Amino acid sequence: MESPFLQHRYLISFDTRRIGHIFTDVLVIGAGAAGLRAALEAAKSADVLVLTKGALEDSNTHQAQGGIAAVMDSADTLEAHIQDTLSCAAGLGDEAVTRKVISAGPAAIAQMISWGLPADRENGQVALGREGGHSANRIVHAHGDATGFHLAATLIARAKAEPNIKIFDHCFVVDLLTDPQQNNAVLGAVTFHARYGLQMIWARQTILAGGGCGALWRETSNPSSATADGVALAFRAGAEIADMEMMQFHPTTLYVAGATRALISEAVRGEGGMLVDRNGYRFMGDYSPSGELAPRDLVSRAIIEQMVKTNSTHVFLDVRHIGVERFQKRFPQIYRLCREFDIDVGSDRIPVHPAAHYMVGGVKVDIDGRSSLPGLWVCGETSCTGLHGANRLASNSLLEALVLGEAAGAGAAAEAARVNGRLTARQITVANPPSQRTMLDLTDIRNSLRSVLWRNAGIVRTAARLDETQEIIAFWGRYVMDKEFFDPAGWEVQNMLTAAILVVQSAFRRTETRGVHYREDFPQADPAWQRHQVIRRSNEQMIVI
Repeated sequence: MESPFLQHRYLISFDTRRIGHIFTDVLVIGAGAAGLRAALEAAKSADVLVLTKGALEDSNTHQAQGGIAAVMDSADTLEAHIQDTLSCAAGLGDEAVTRKVISAGPAAIAQMISWGLPADRENGQVALGREGGHSANRIVHAHGDATGFHLAATLIARAKAEPNIKIFDHCFVVDLLTDPQQNNAVLGAVTFHARYGLQMIWARQTILAGGGCGALWRETSNPSSATADGVALAFRAGAEIADMEMMQFHPTTLYVAGATRALISEAVRGEGGMLVDRNGYRFMGDYSPSGELAPRDLVSRAIIEQMVKTNSTHVFLDVRHIGVERFQKRFPQIYRLCREFDIDVGSDRIPVHPAAHYMVGGVKVDIDGRSSLPGLWVCGETSCTGLHGANRLASNSLLEALVLGEAAGAGAAAEAARVNGRLTARQITVANPPSQRTMLDLTDIRNSLRSVLWRNAGIVRTAARLDETQEIIAFWGRYVMDKEFFDPAGWEVQNMLTAAILVVQSAFRRTETRGVHYREDFPQADPAWQRHQVIRRSNEQMIVI
């Protein structure tokens, strides 16, 4: 049976002769740290249009509690940061990319501070914290646990002041426009603006920085907008997608039954927070000599195992010994969050539970951000650069967004100048056949998908559960992917189903345990699997490379 995820190249029918057109040198899809840093770099020599599907402040960057990892202490070395990153990557890290990103870290931090990032200071120097997997203190924060908020604000202010950048908010990218006669070269995008409706945006070069996939799982630290749109539309366009089984789960989100999960930063454990079970037993020493500062994948699995052992829905983060005053000063947002739920960090333990956090896989790119499609550059969480390998080292993601966002912006602008000439619209007509199947409830599908991925493709995976999940997603796909929707809610569900099948199929094929990917039926790493999984769509086939 034909896969429902290969039926339609475009989610909607359209005729470019009947839709409004916009032209730009460089189109940037996404307005988080990576997208805005790319836009700012491209704007040095090109006209840039930035699109974000919600409000400008709705990105994952805006909500990031963690900091930015960079070597800022004379007692630390670039080589140590590089080796920590490669060690965490579990054999899949790209050394060239790692060296490029880590080496650029100090200059990237200095630039952000010069642009207005209010980095925390101690004795006149940038204060440096420590998180799991790092061999030295090298985490830069802004206002404690509000680093993402202040980084986003810094970049947004800079972008708004740049005359070569125009920003469209509440503008959903439905699909990338491609030319099948030129190796699926990307020509721009089909978009839906909340105010103006469908628009065709034509660009000399396109940068995709559409964020992550965290909303695919029921338990997640991500906002509901993290629906894998970037990966899904790149897949439909024919781009190579890599390592989609590699989803990193954060060990500690606040667990209050019925409430949305909220991140409890790893920096809390870096400051001395201890994980204990319902009996008050500090258990991490049973799983790793590094205790609470072990890599995230190990801590997440340890928590799940301890929950099973104690027949509990959660464990606790004990910060009582840190002291209320110190905790409030260091983690003001987390302190306020706990107070909202009547948790007194001076006398109560914080209930926590693992949750989906960061997609390590994504659209495969080279060291400069080029995808496999001409005219398409990708950066940020949507991309798979090789920096994280099979497991992301804490606080390396914002650094990657800044360094490789800058690289993608520079590359796209240079290529746009190289192909300079009159930018014209193409005549493209898409006519999808009408669906013959009944309509399913999209809200129910969305919620059910998130539940089944958490149960069957979460922290612990087995062949039987993954195989069953493939069947379930394919069934939903037959009734959802054949439809045309005319609002973002429908397109988000289609994107979620598309990304979910890539995750589950990749997890099913990788018959080993490596990094964030844990197979209970294959609990050891297999040298034969020390390689990336790459998938691409070719016409009506899904090709595994």
